[in-house]
Amino acid sequence: MVSGMYLGIDLGTSGIKAVLVDSTQKVVAAHTEKLEVSRPHPGWSEQNPEDWYEATLRALDALRETHPAELSAVRGIGLSGQQHGAVLLGEGGEVLRPCLLWNDTRAETECSLFEHRFPLCRQITGNIAMPGFTAPKVLWVARHEPEIFAHVTHVVLPKAWLRFRMTGALIEDMSDASGSLWLDTGRRLWSDAALEASNLRLAAMPELCEGSAPAGQLNPDLATRWGMTESPIFAGGAGDNAAGAVGLGAIHTGDAFLSLGTSGVVWVTTDSFHPGGNHAIHSFCHAVPDQWHQMGVTLSAAASLAWWSRVTGMDEKSLLAELPQAPEAPSPVLFAPYLSGERTPHNDGTVRGGFMGLTQDTTRAQMTQAVLEGVAFSFRDALEGLAESGTVITQADVIGGGSRSPLWTSILASVLGITLHRLANGEQGGAFGAARLARLAVTGEAVAEVCLPPERVASIAPDDRLSGPYRQAYARYRALYPALKSIP
Repeated sequence: MVSGMYLGIDLGTSGIKAVLVDSTQKVVAAHTEKLEVSRPHPGWSEQNPEDWYEATLRALDALRETHPAELSAVRGIGLSGQQHGAVLLGEGGEVLRPCLLWNDTRAETECSLFEHRFPLCRQITGNIAMPGFTAPKVLWVARHEPEIFAHVTHVVLPKAWLRFRMTGALIEDMSDASGSLWLDTGRRLWSDAALEASNLRLAAMPELCEGSAPAGQLNPDLATRWGMTESPIFAGGAGDNAAGAVGLGAIHTGDAFLSLGTSGVVWVTTDSFHPGGNHAIHSFCHAVPDQWHQMGVTLSAAASLAWWSRVTGMDEKSLLAELPQAPEAPSPVLFAPYLSGERTPHNDGTVRGGFMGLTQDTTRAQMTQAVLEGVAFSFRDALEGLAESGTVITQADVIGGGSRSPLWTSILASVLGITLHRLANGEQGGAFGAARLARLAVTGEAVAEVCLPPERVASIAPDDRLSGPYRQAYARYRALYPALKSIP
């Protein structure tokens, strides 16, 4: 049995979460500190990186208060984090401006400019240039804030900056680097051509490493602050979704899961690089060596039900209680869940959602079911995009808050035409995956020995009676996007 404790730190948009994990992989303590987002203009989304550091200090100080012995025994630290953010550093390592976050959409024009300058972008990076990615953001700064860009010495992603602040090392893992549009994703190297298209050079980039490899050591002053017997080793870590996959044990070729959270993710692990084509499918490196993954994203999954709850003035549980435990037929109403635009397959931040097919006889329950089905159809869009890029999913685990609804899971299974598995302890999150990577960096154990999947507690197969009706409903749903785009 491997002894010692491992610390996972997840740098999210809304908070910093730290978890302590023991040698049996039990989470023995956790603490979250909230973060705020600044939106100085419509479409802008920024945070001050120093706020991340201060929140991390508070989180670990809190763990020191409640679990001093466990924190003092930490041997390794892993980081997971929000992807795509642009932290610009000057010659002395100072932050030159607030970080442009993943959900900042100001760089729409720069996406076209970047792909014009870098015609092989989609083949080499595996991704379409989107405003959320790092490269267009940096181009925006170069064009609109040249006085700041002139002083840029390094560009790092959020969790790489937090590592820099805690260790002094400029290092980034492969999974997070994939979300920058600067990585040659198949070769797991920075792309000189991609950097040149952003007016950058290789010297501006942090050193690359695998997520399970050692990547820096905690500042001794911080180790003393938290009573640690020695300065723990940092792991390379992972982007948030890759860290979640490590926590779920989705490390083998073909492992797939659906995350039915605020946004929605369809993930599949691959043993080689498969560019996502033109369907807004992401193709990234995994956080473990010799593995990659593809991913489709829908921006408003459980967020759609939360919106409908606010509109109706009823809590989500009460809305769902008006529906049967399993669908009897598709709702006669259609719902397009484009409340914040859409990522896969449309790559469209401006389209907006809506209901279609309302009559005098339409009930609230039918509209609630339409919301659940609209989100399921958006997952079907992602599944179709993956299939067209060569990746076919036949079964998947399902996680996230929405997976607690038997009805929603049943709808998803029938719309997607695949069996879904609900998990025990399947929502540990990125911080738990980061702690697993920390353990791998310290012990050198085999990835498959540490990154075990949680137990499956239920399997939900498609309802054959609904396959035809849902195919027809999905075809009507697909017609909604061009109709909505035609509305001024």
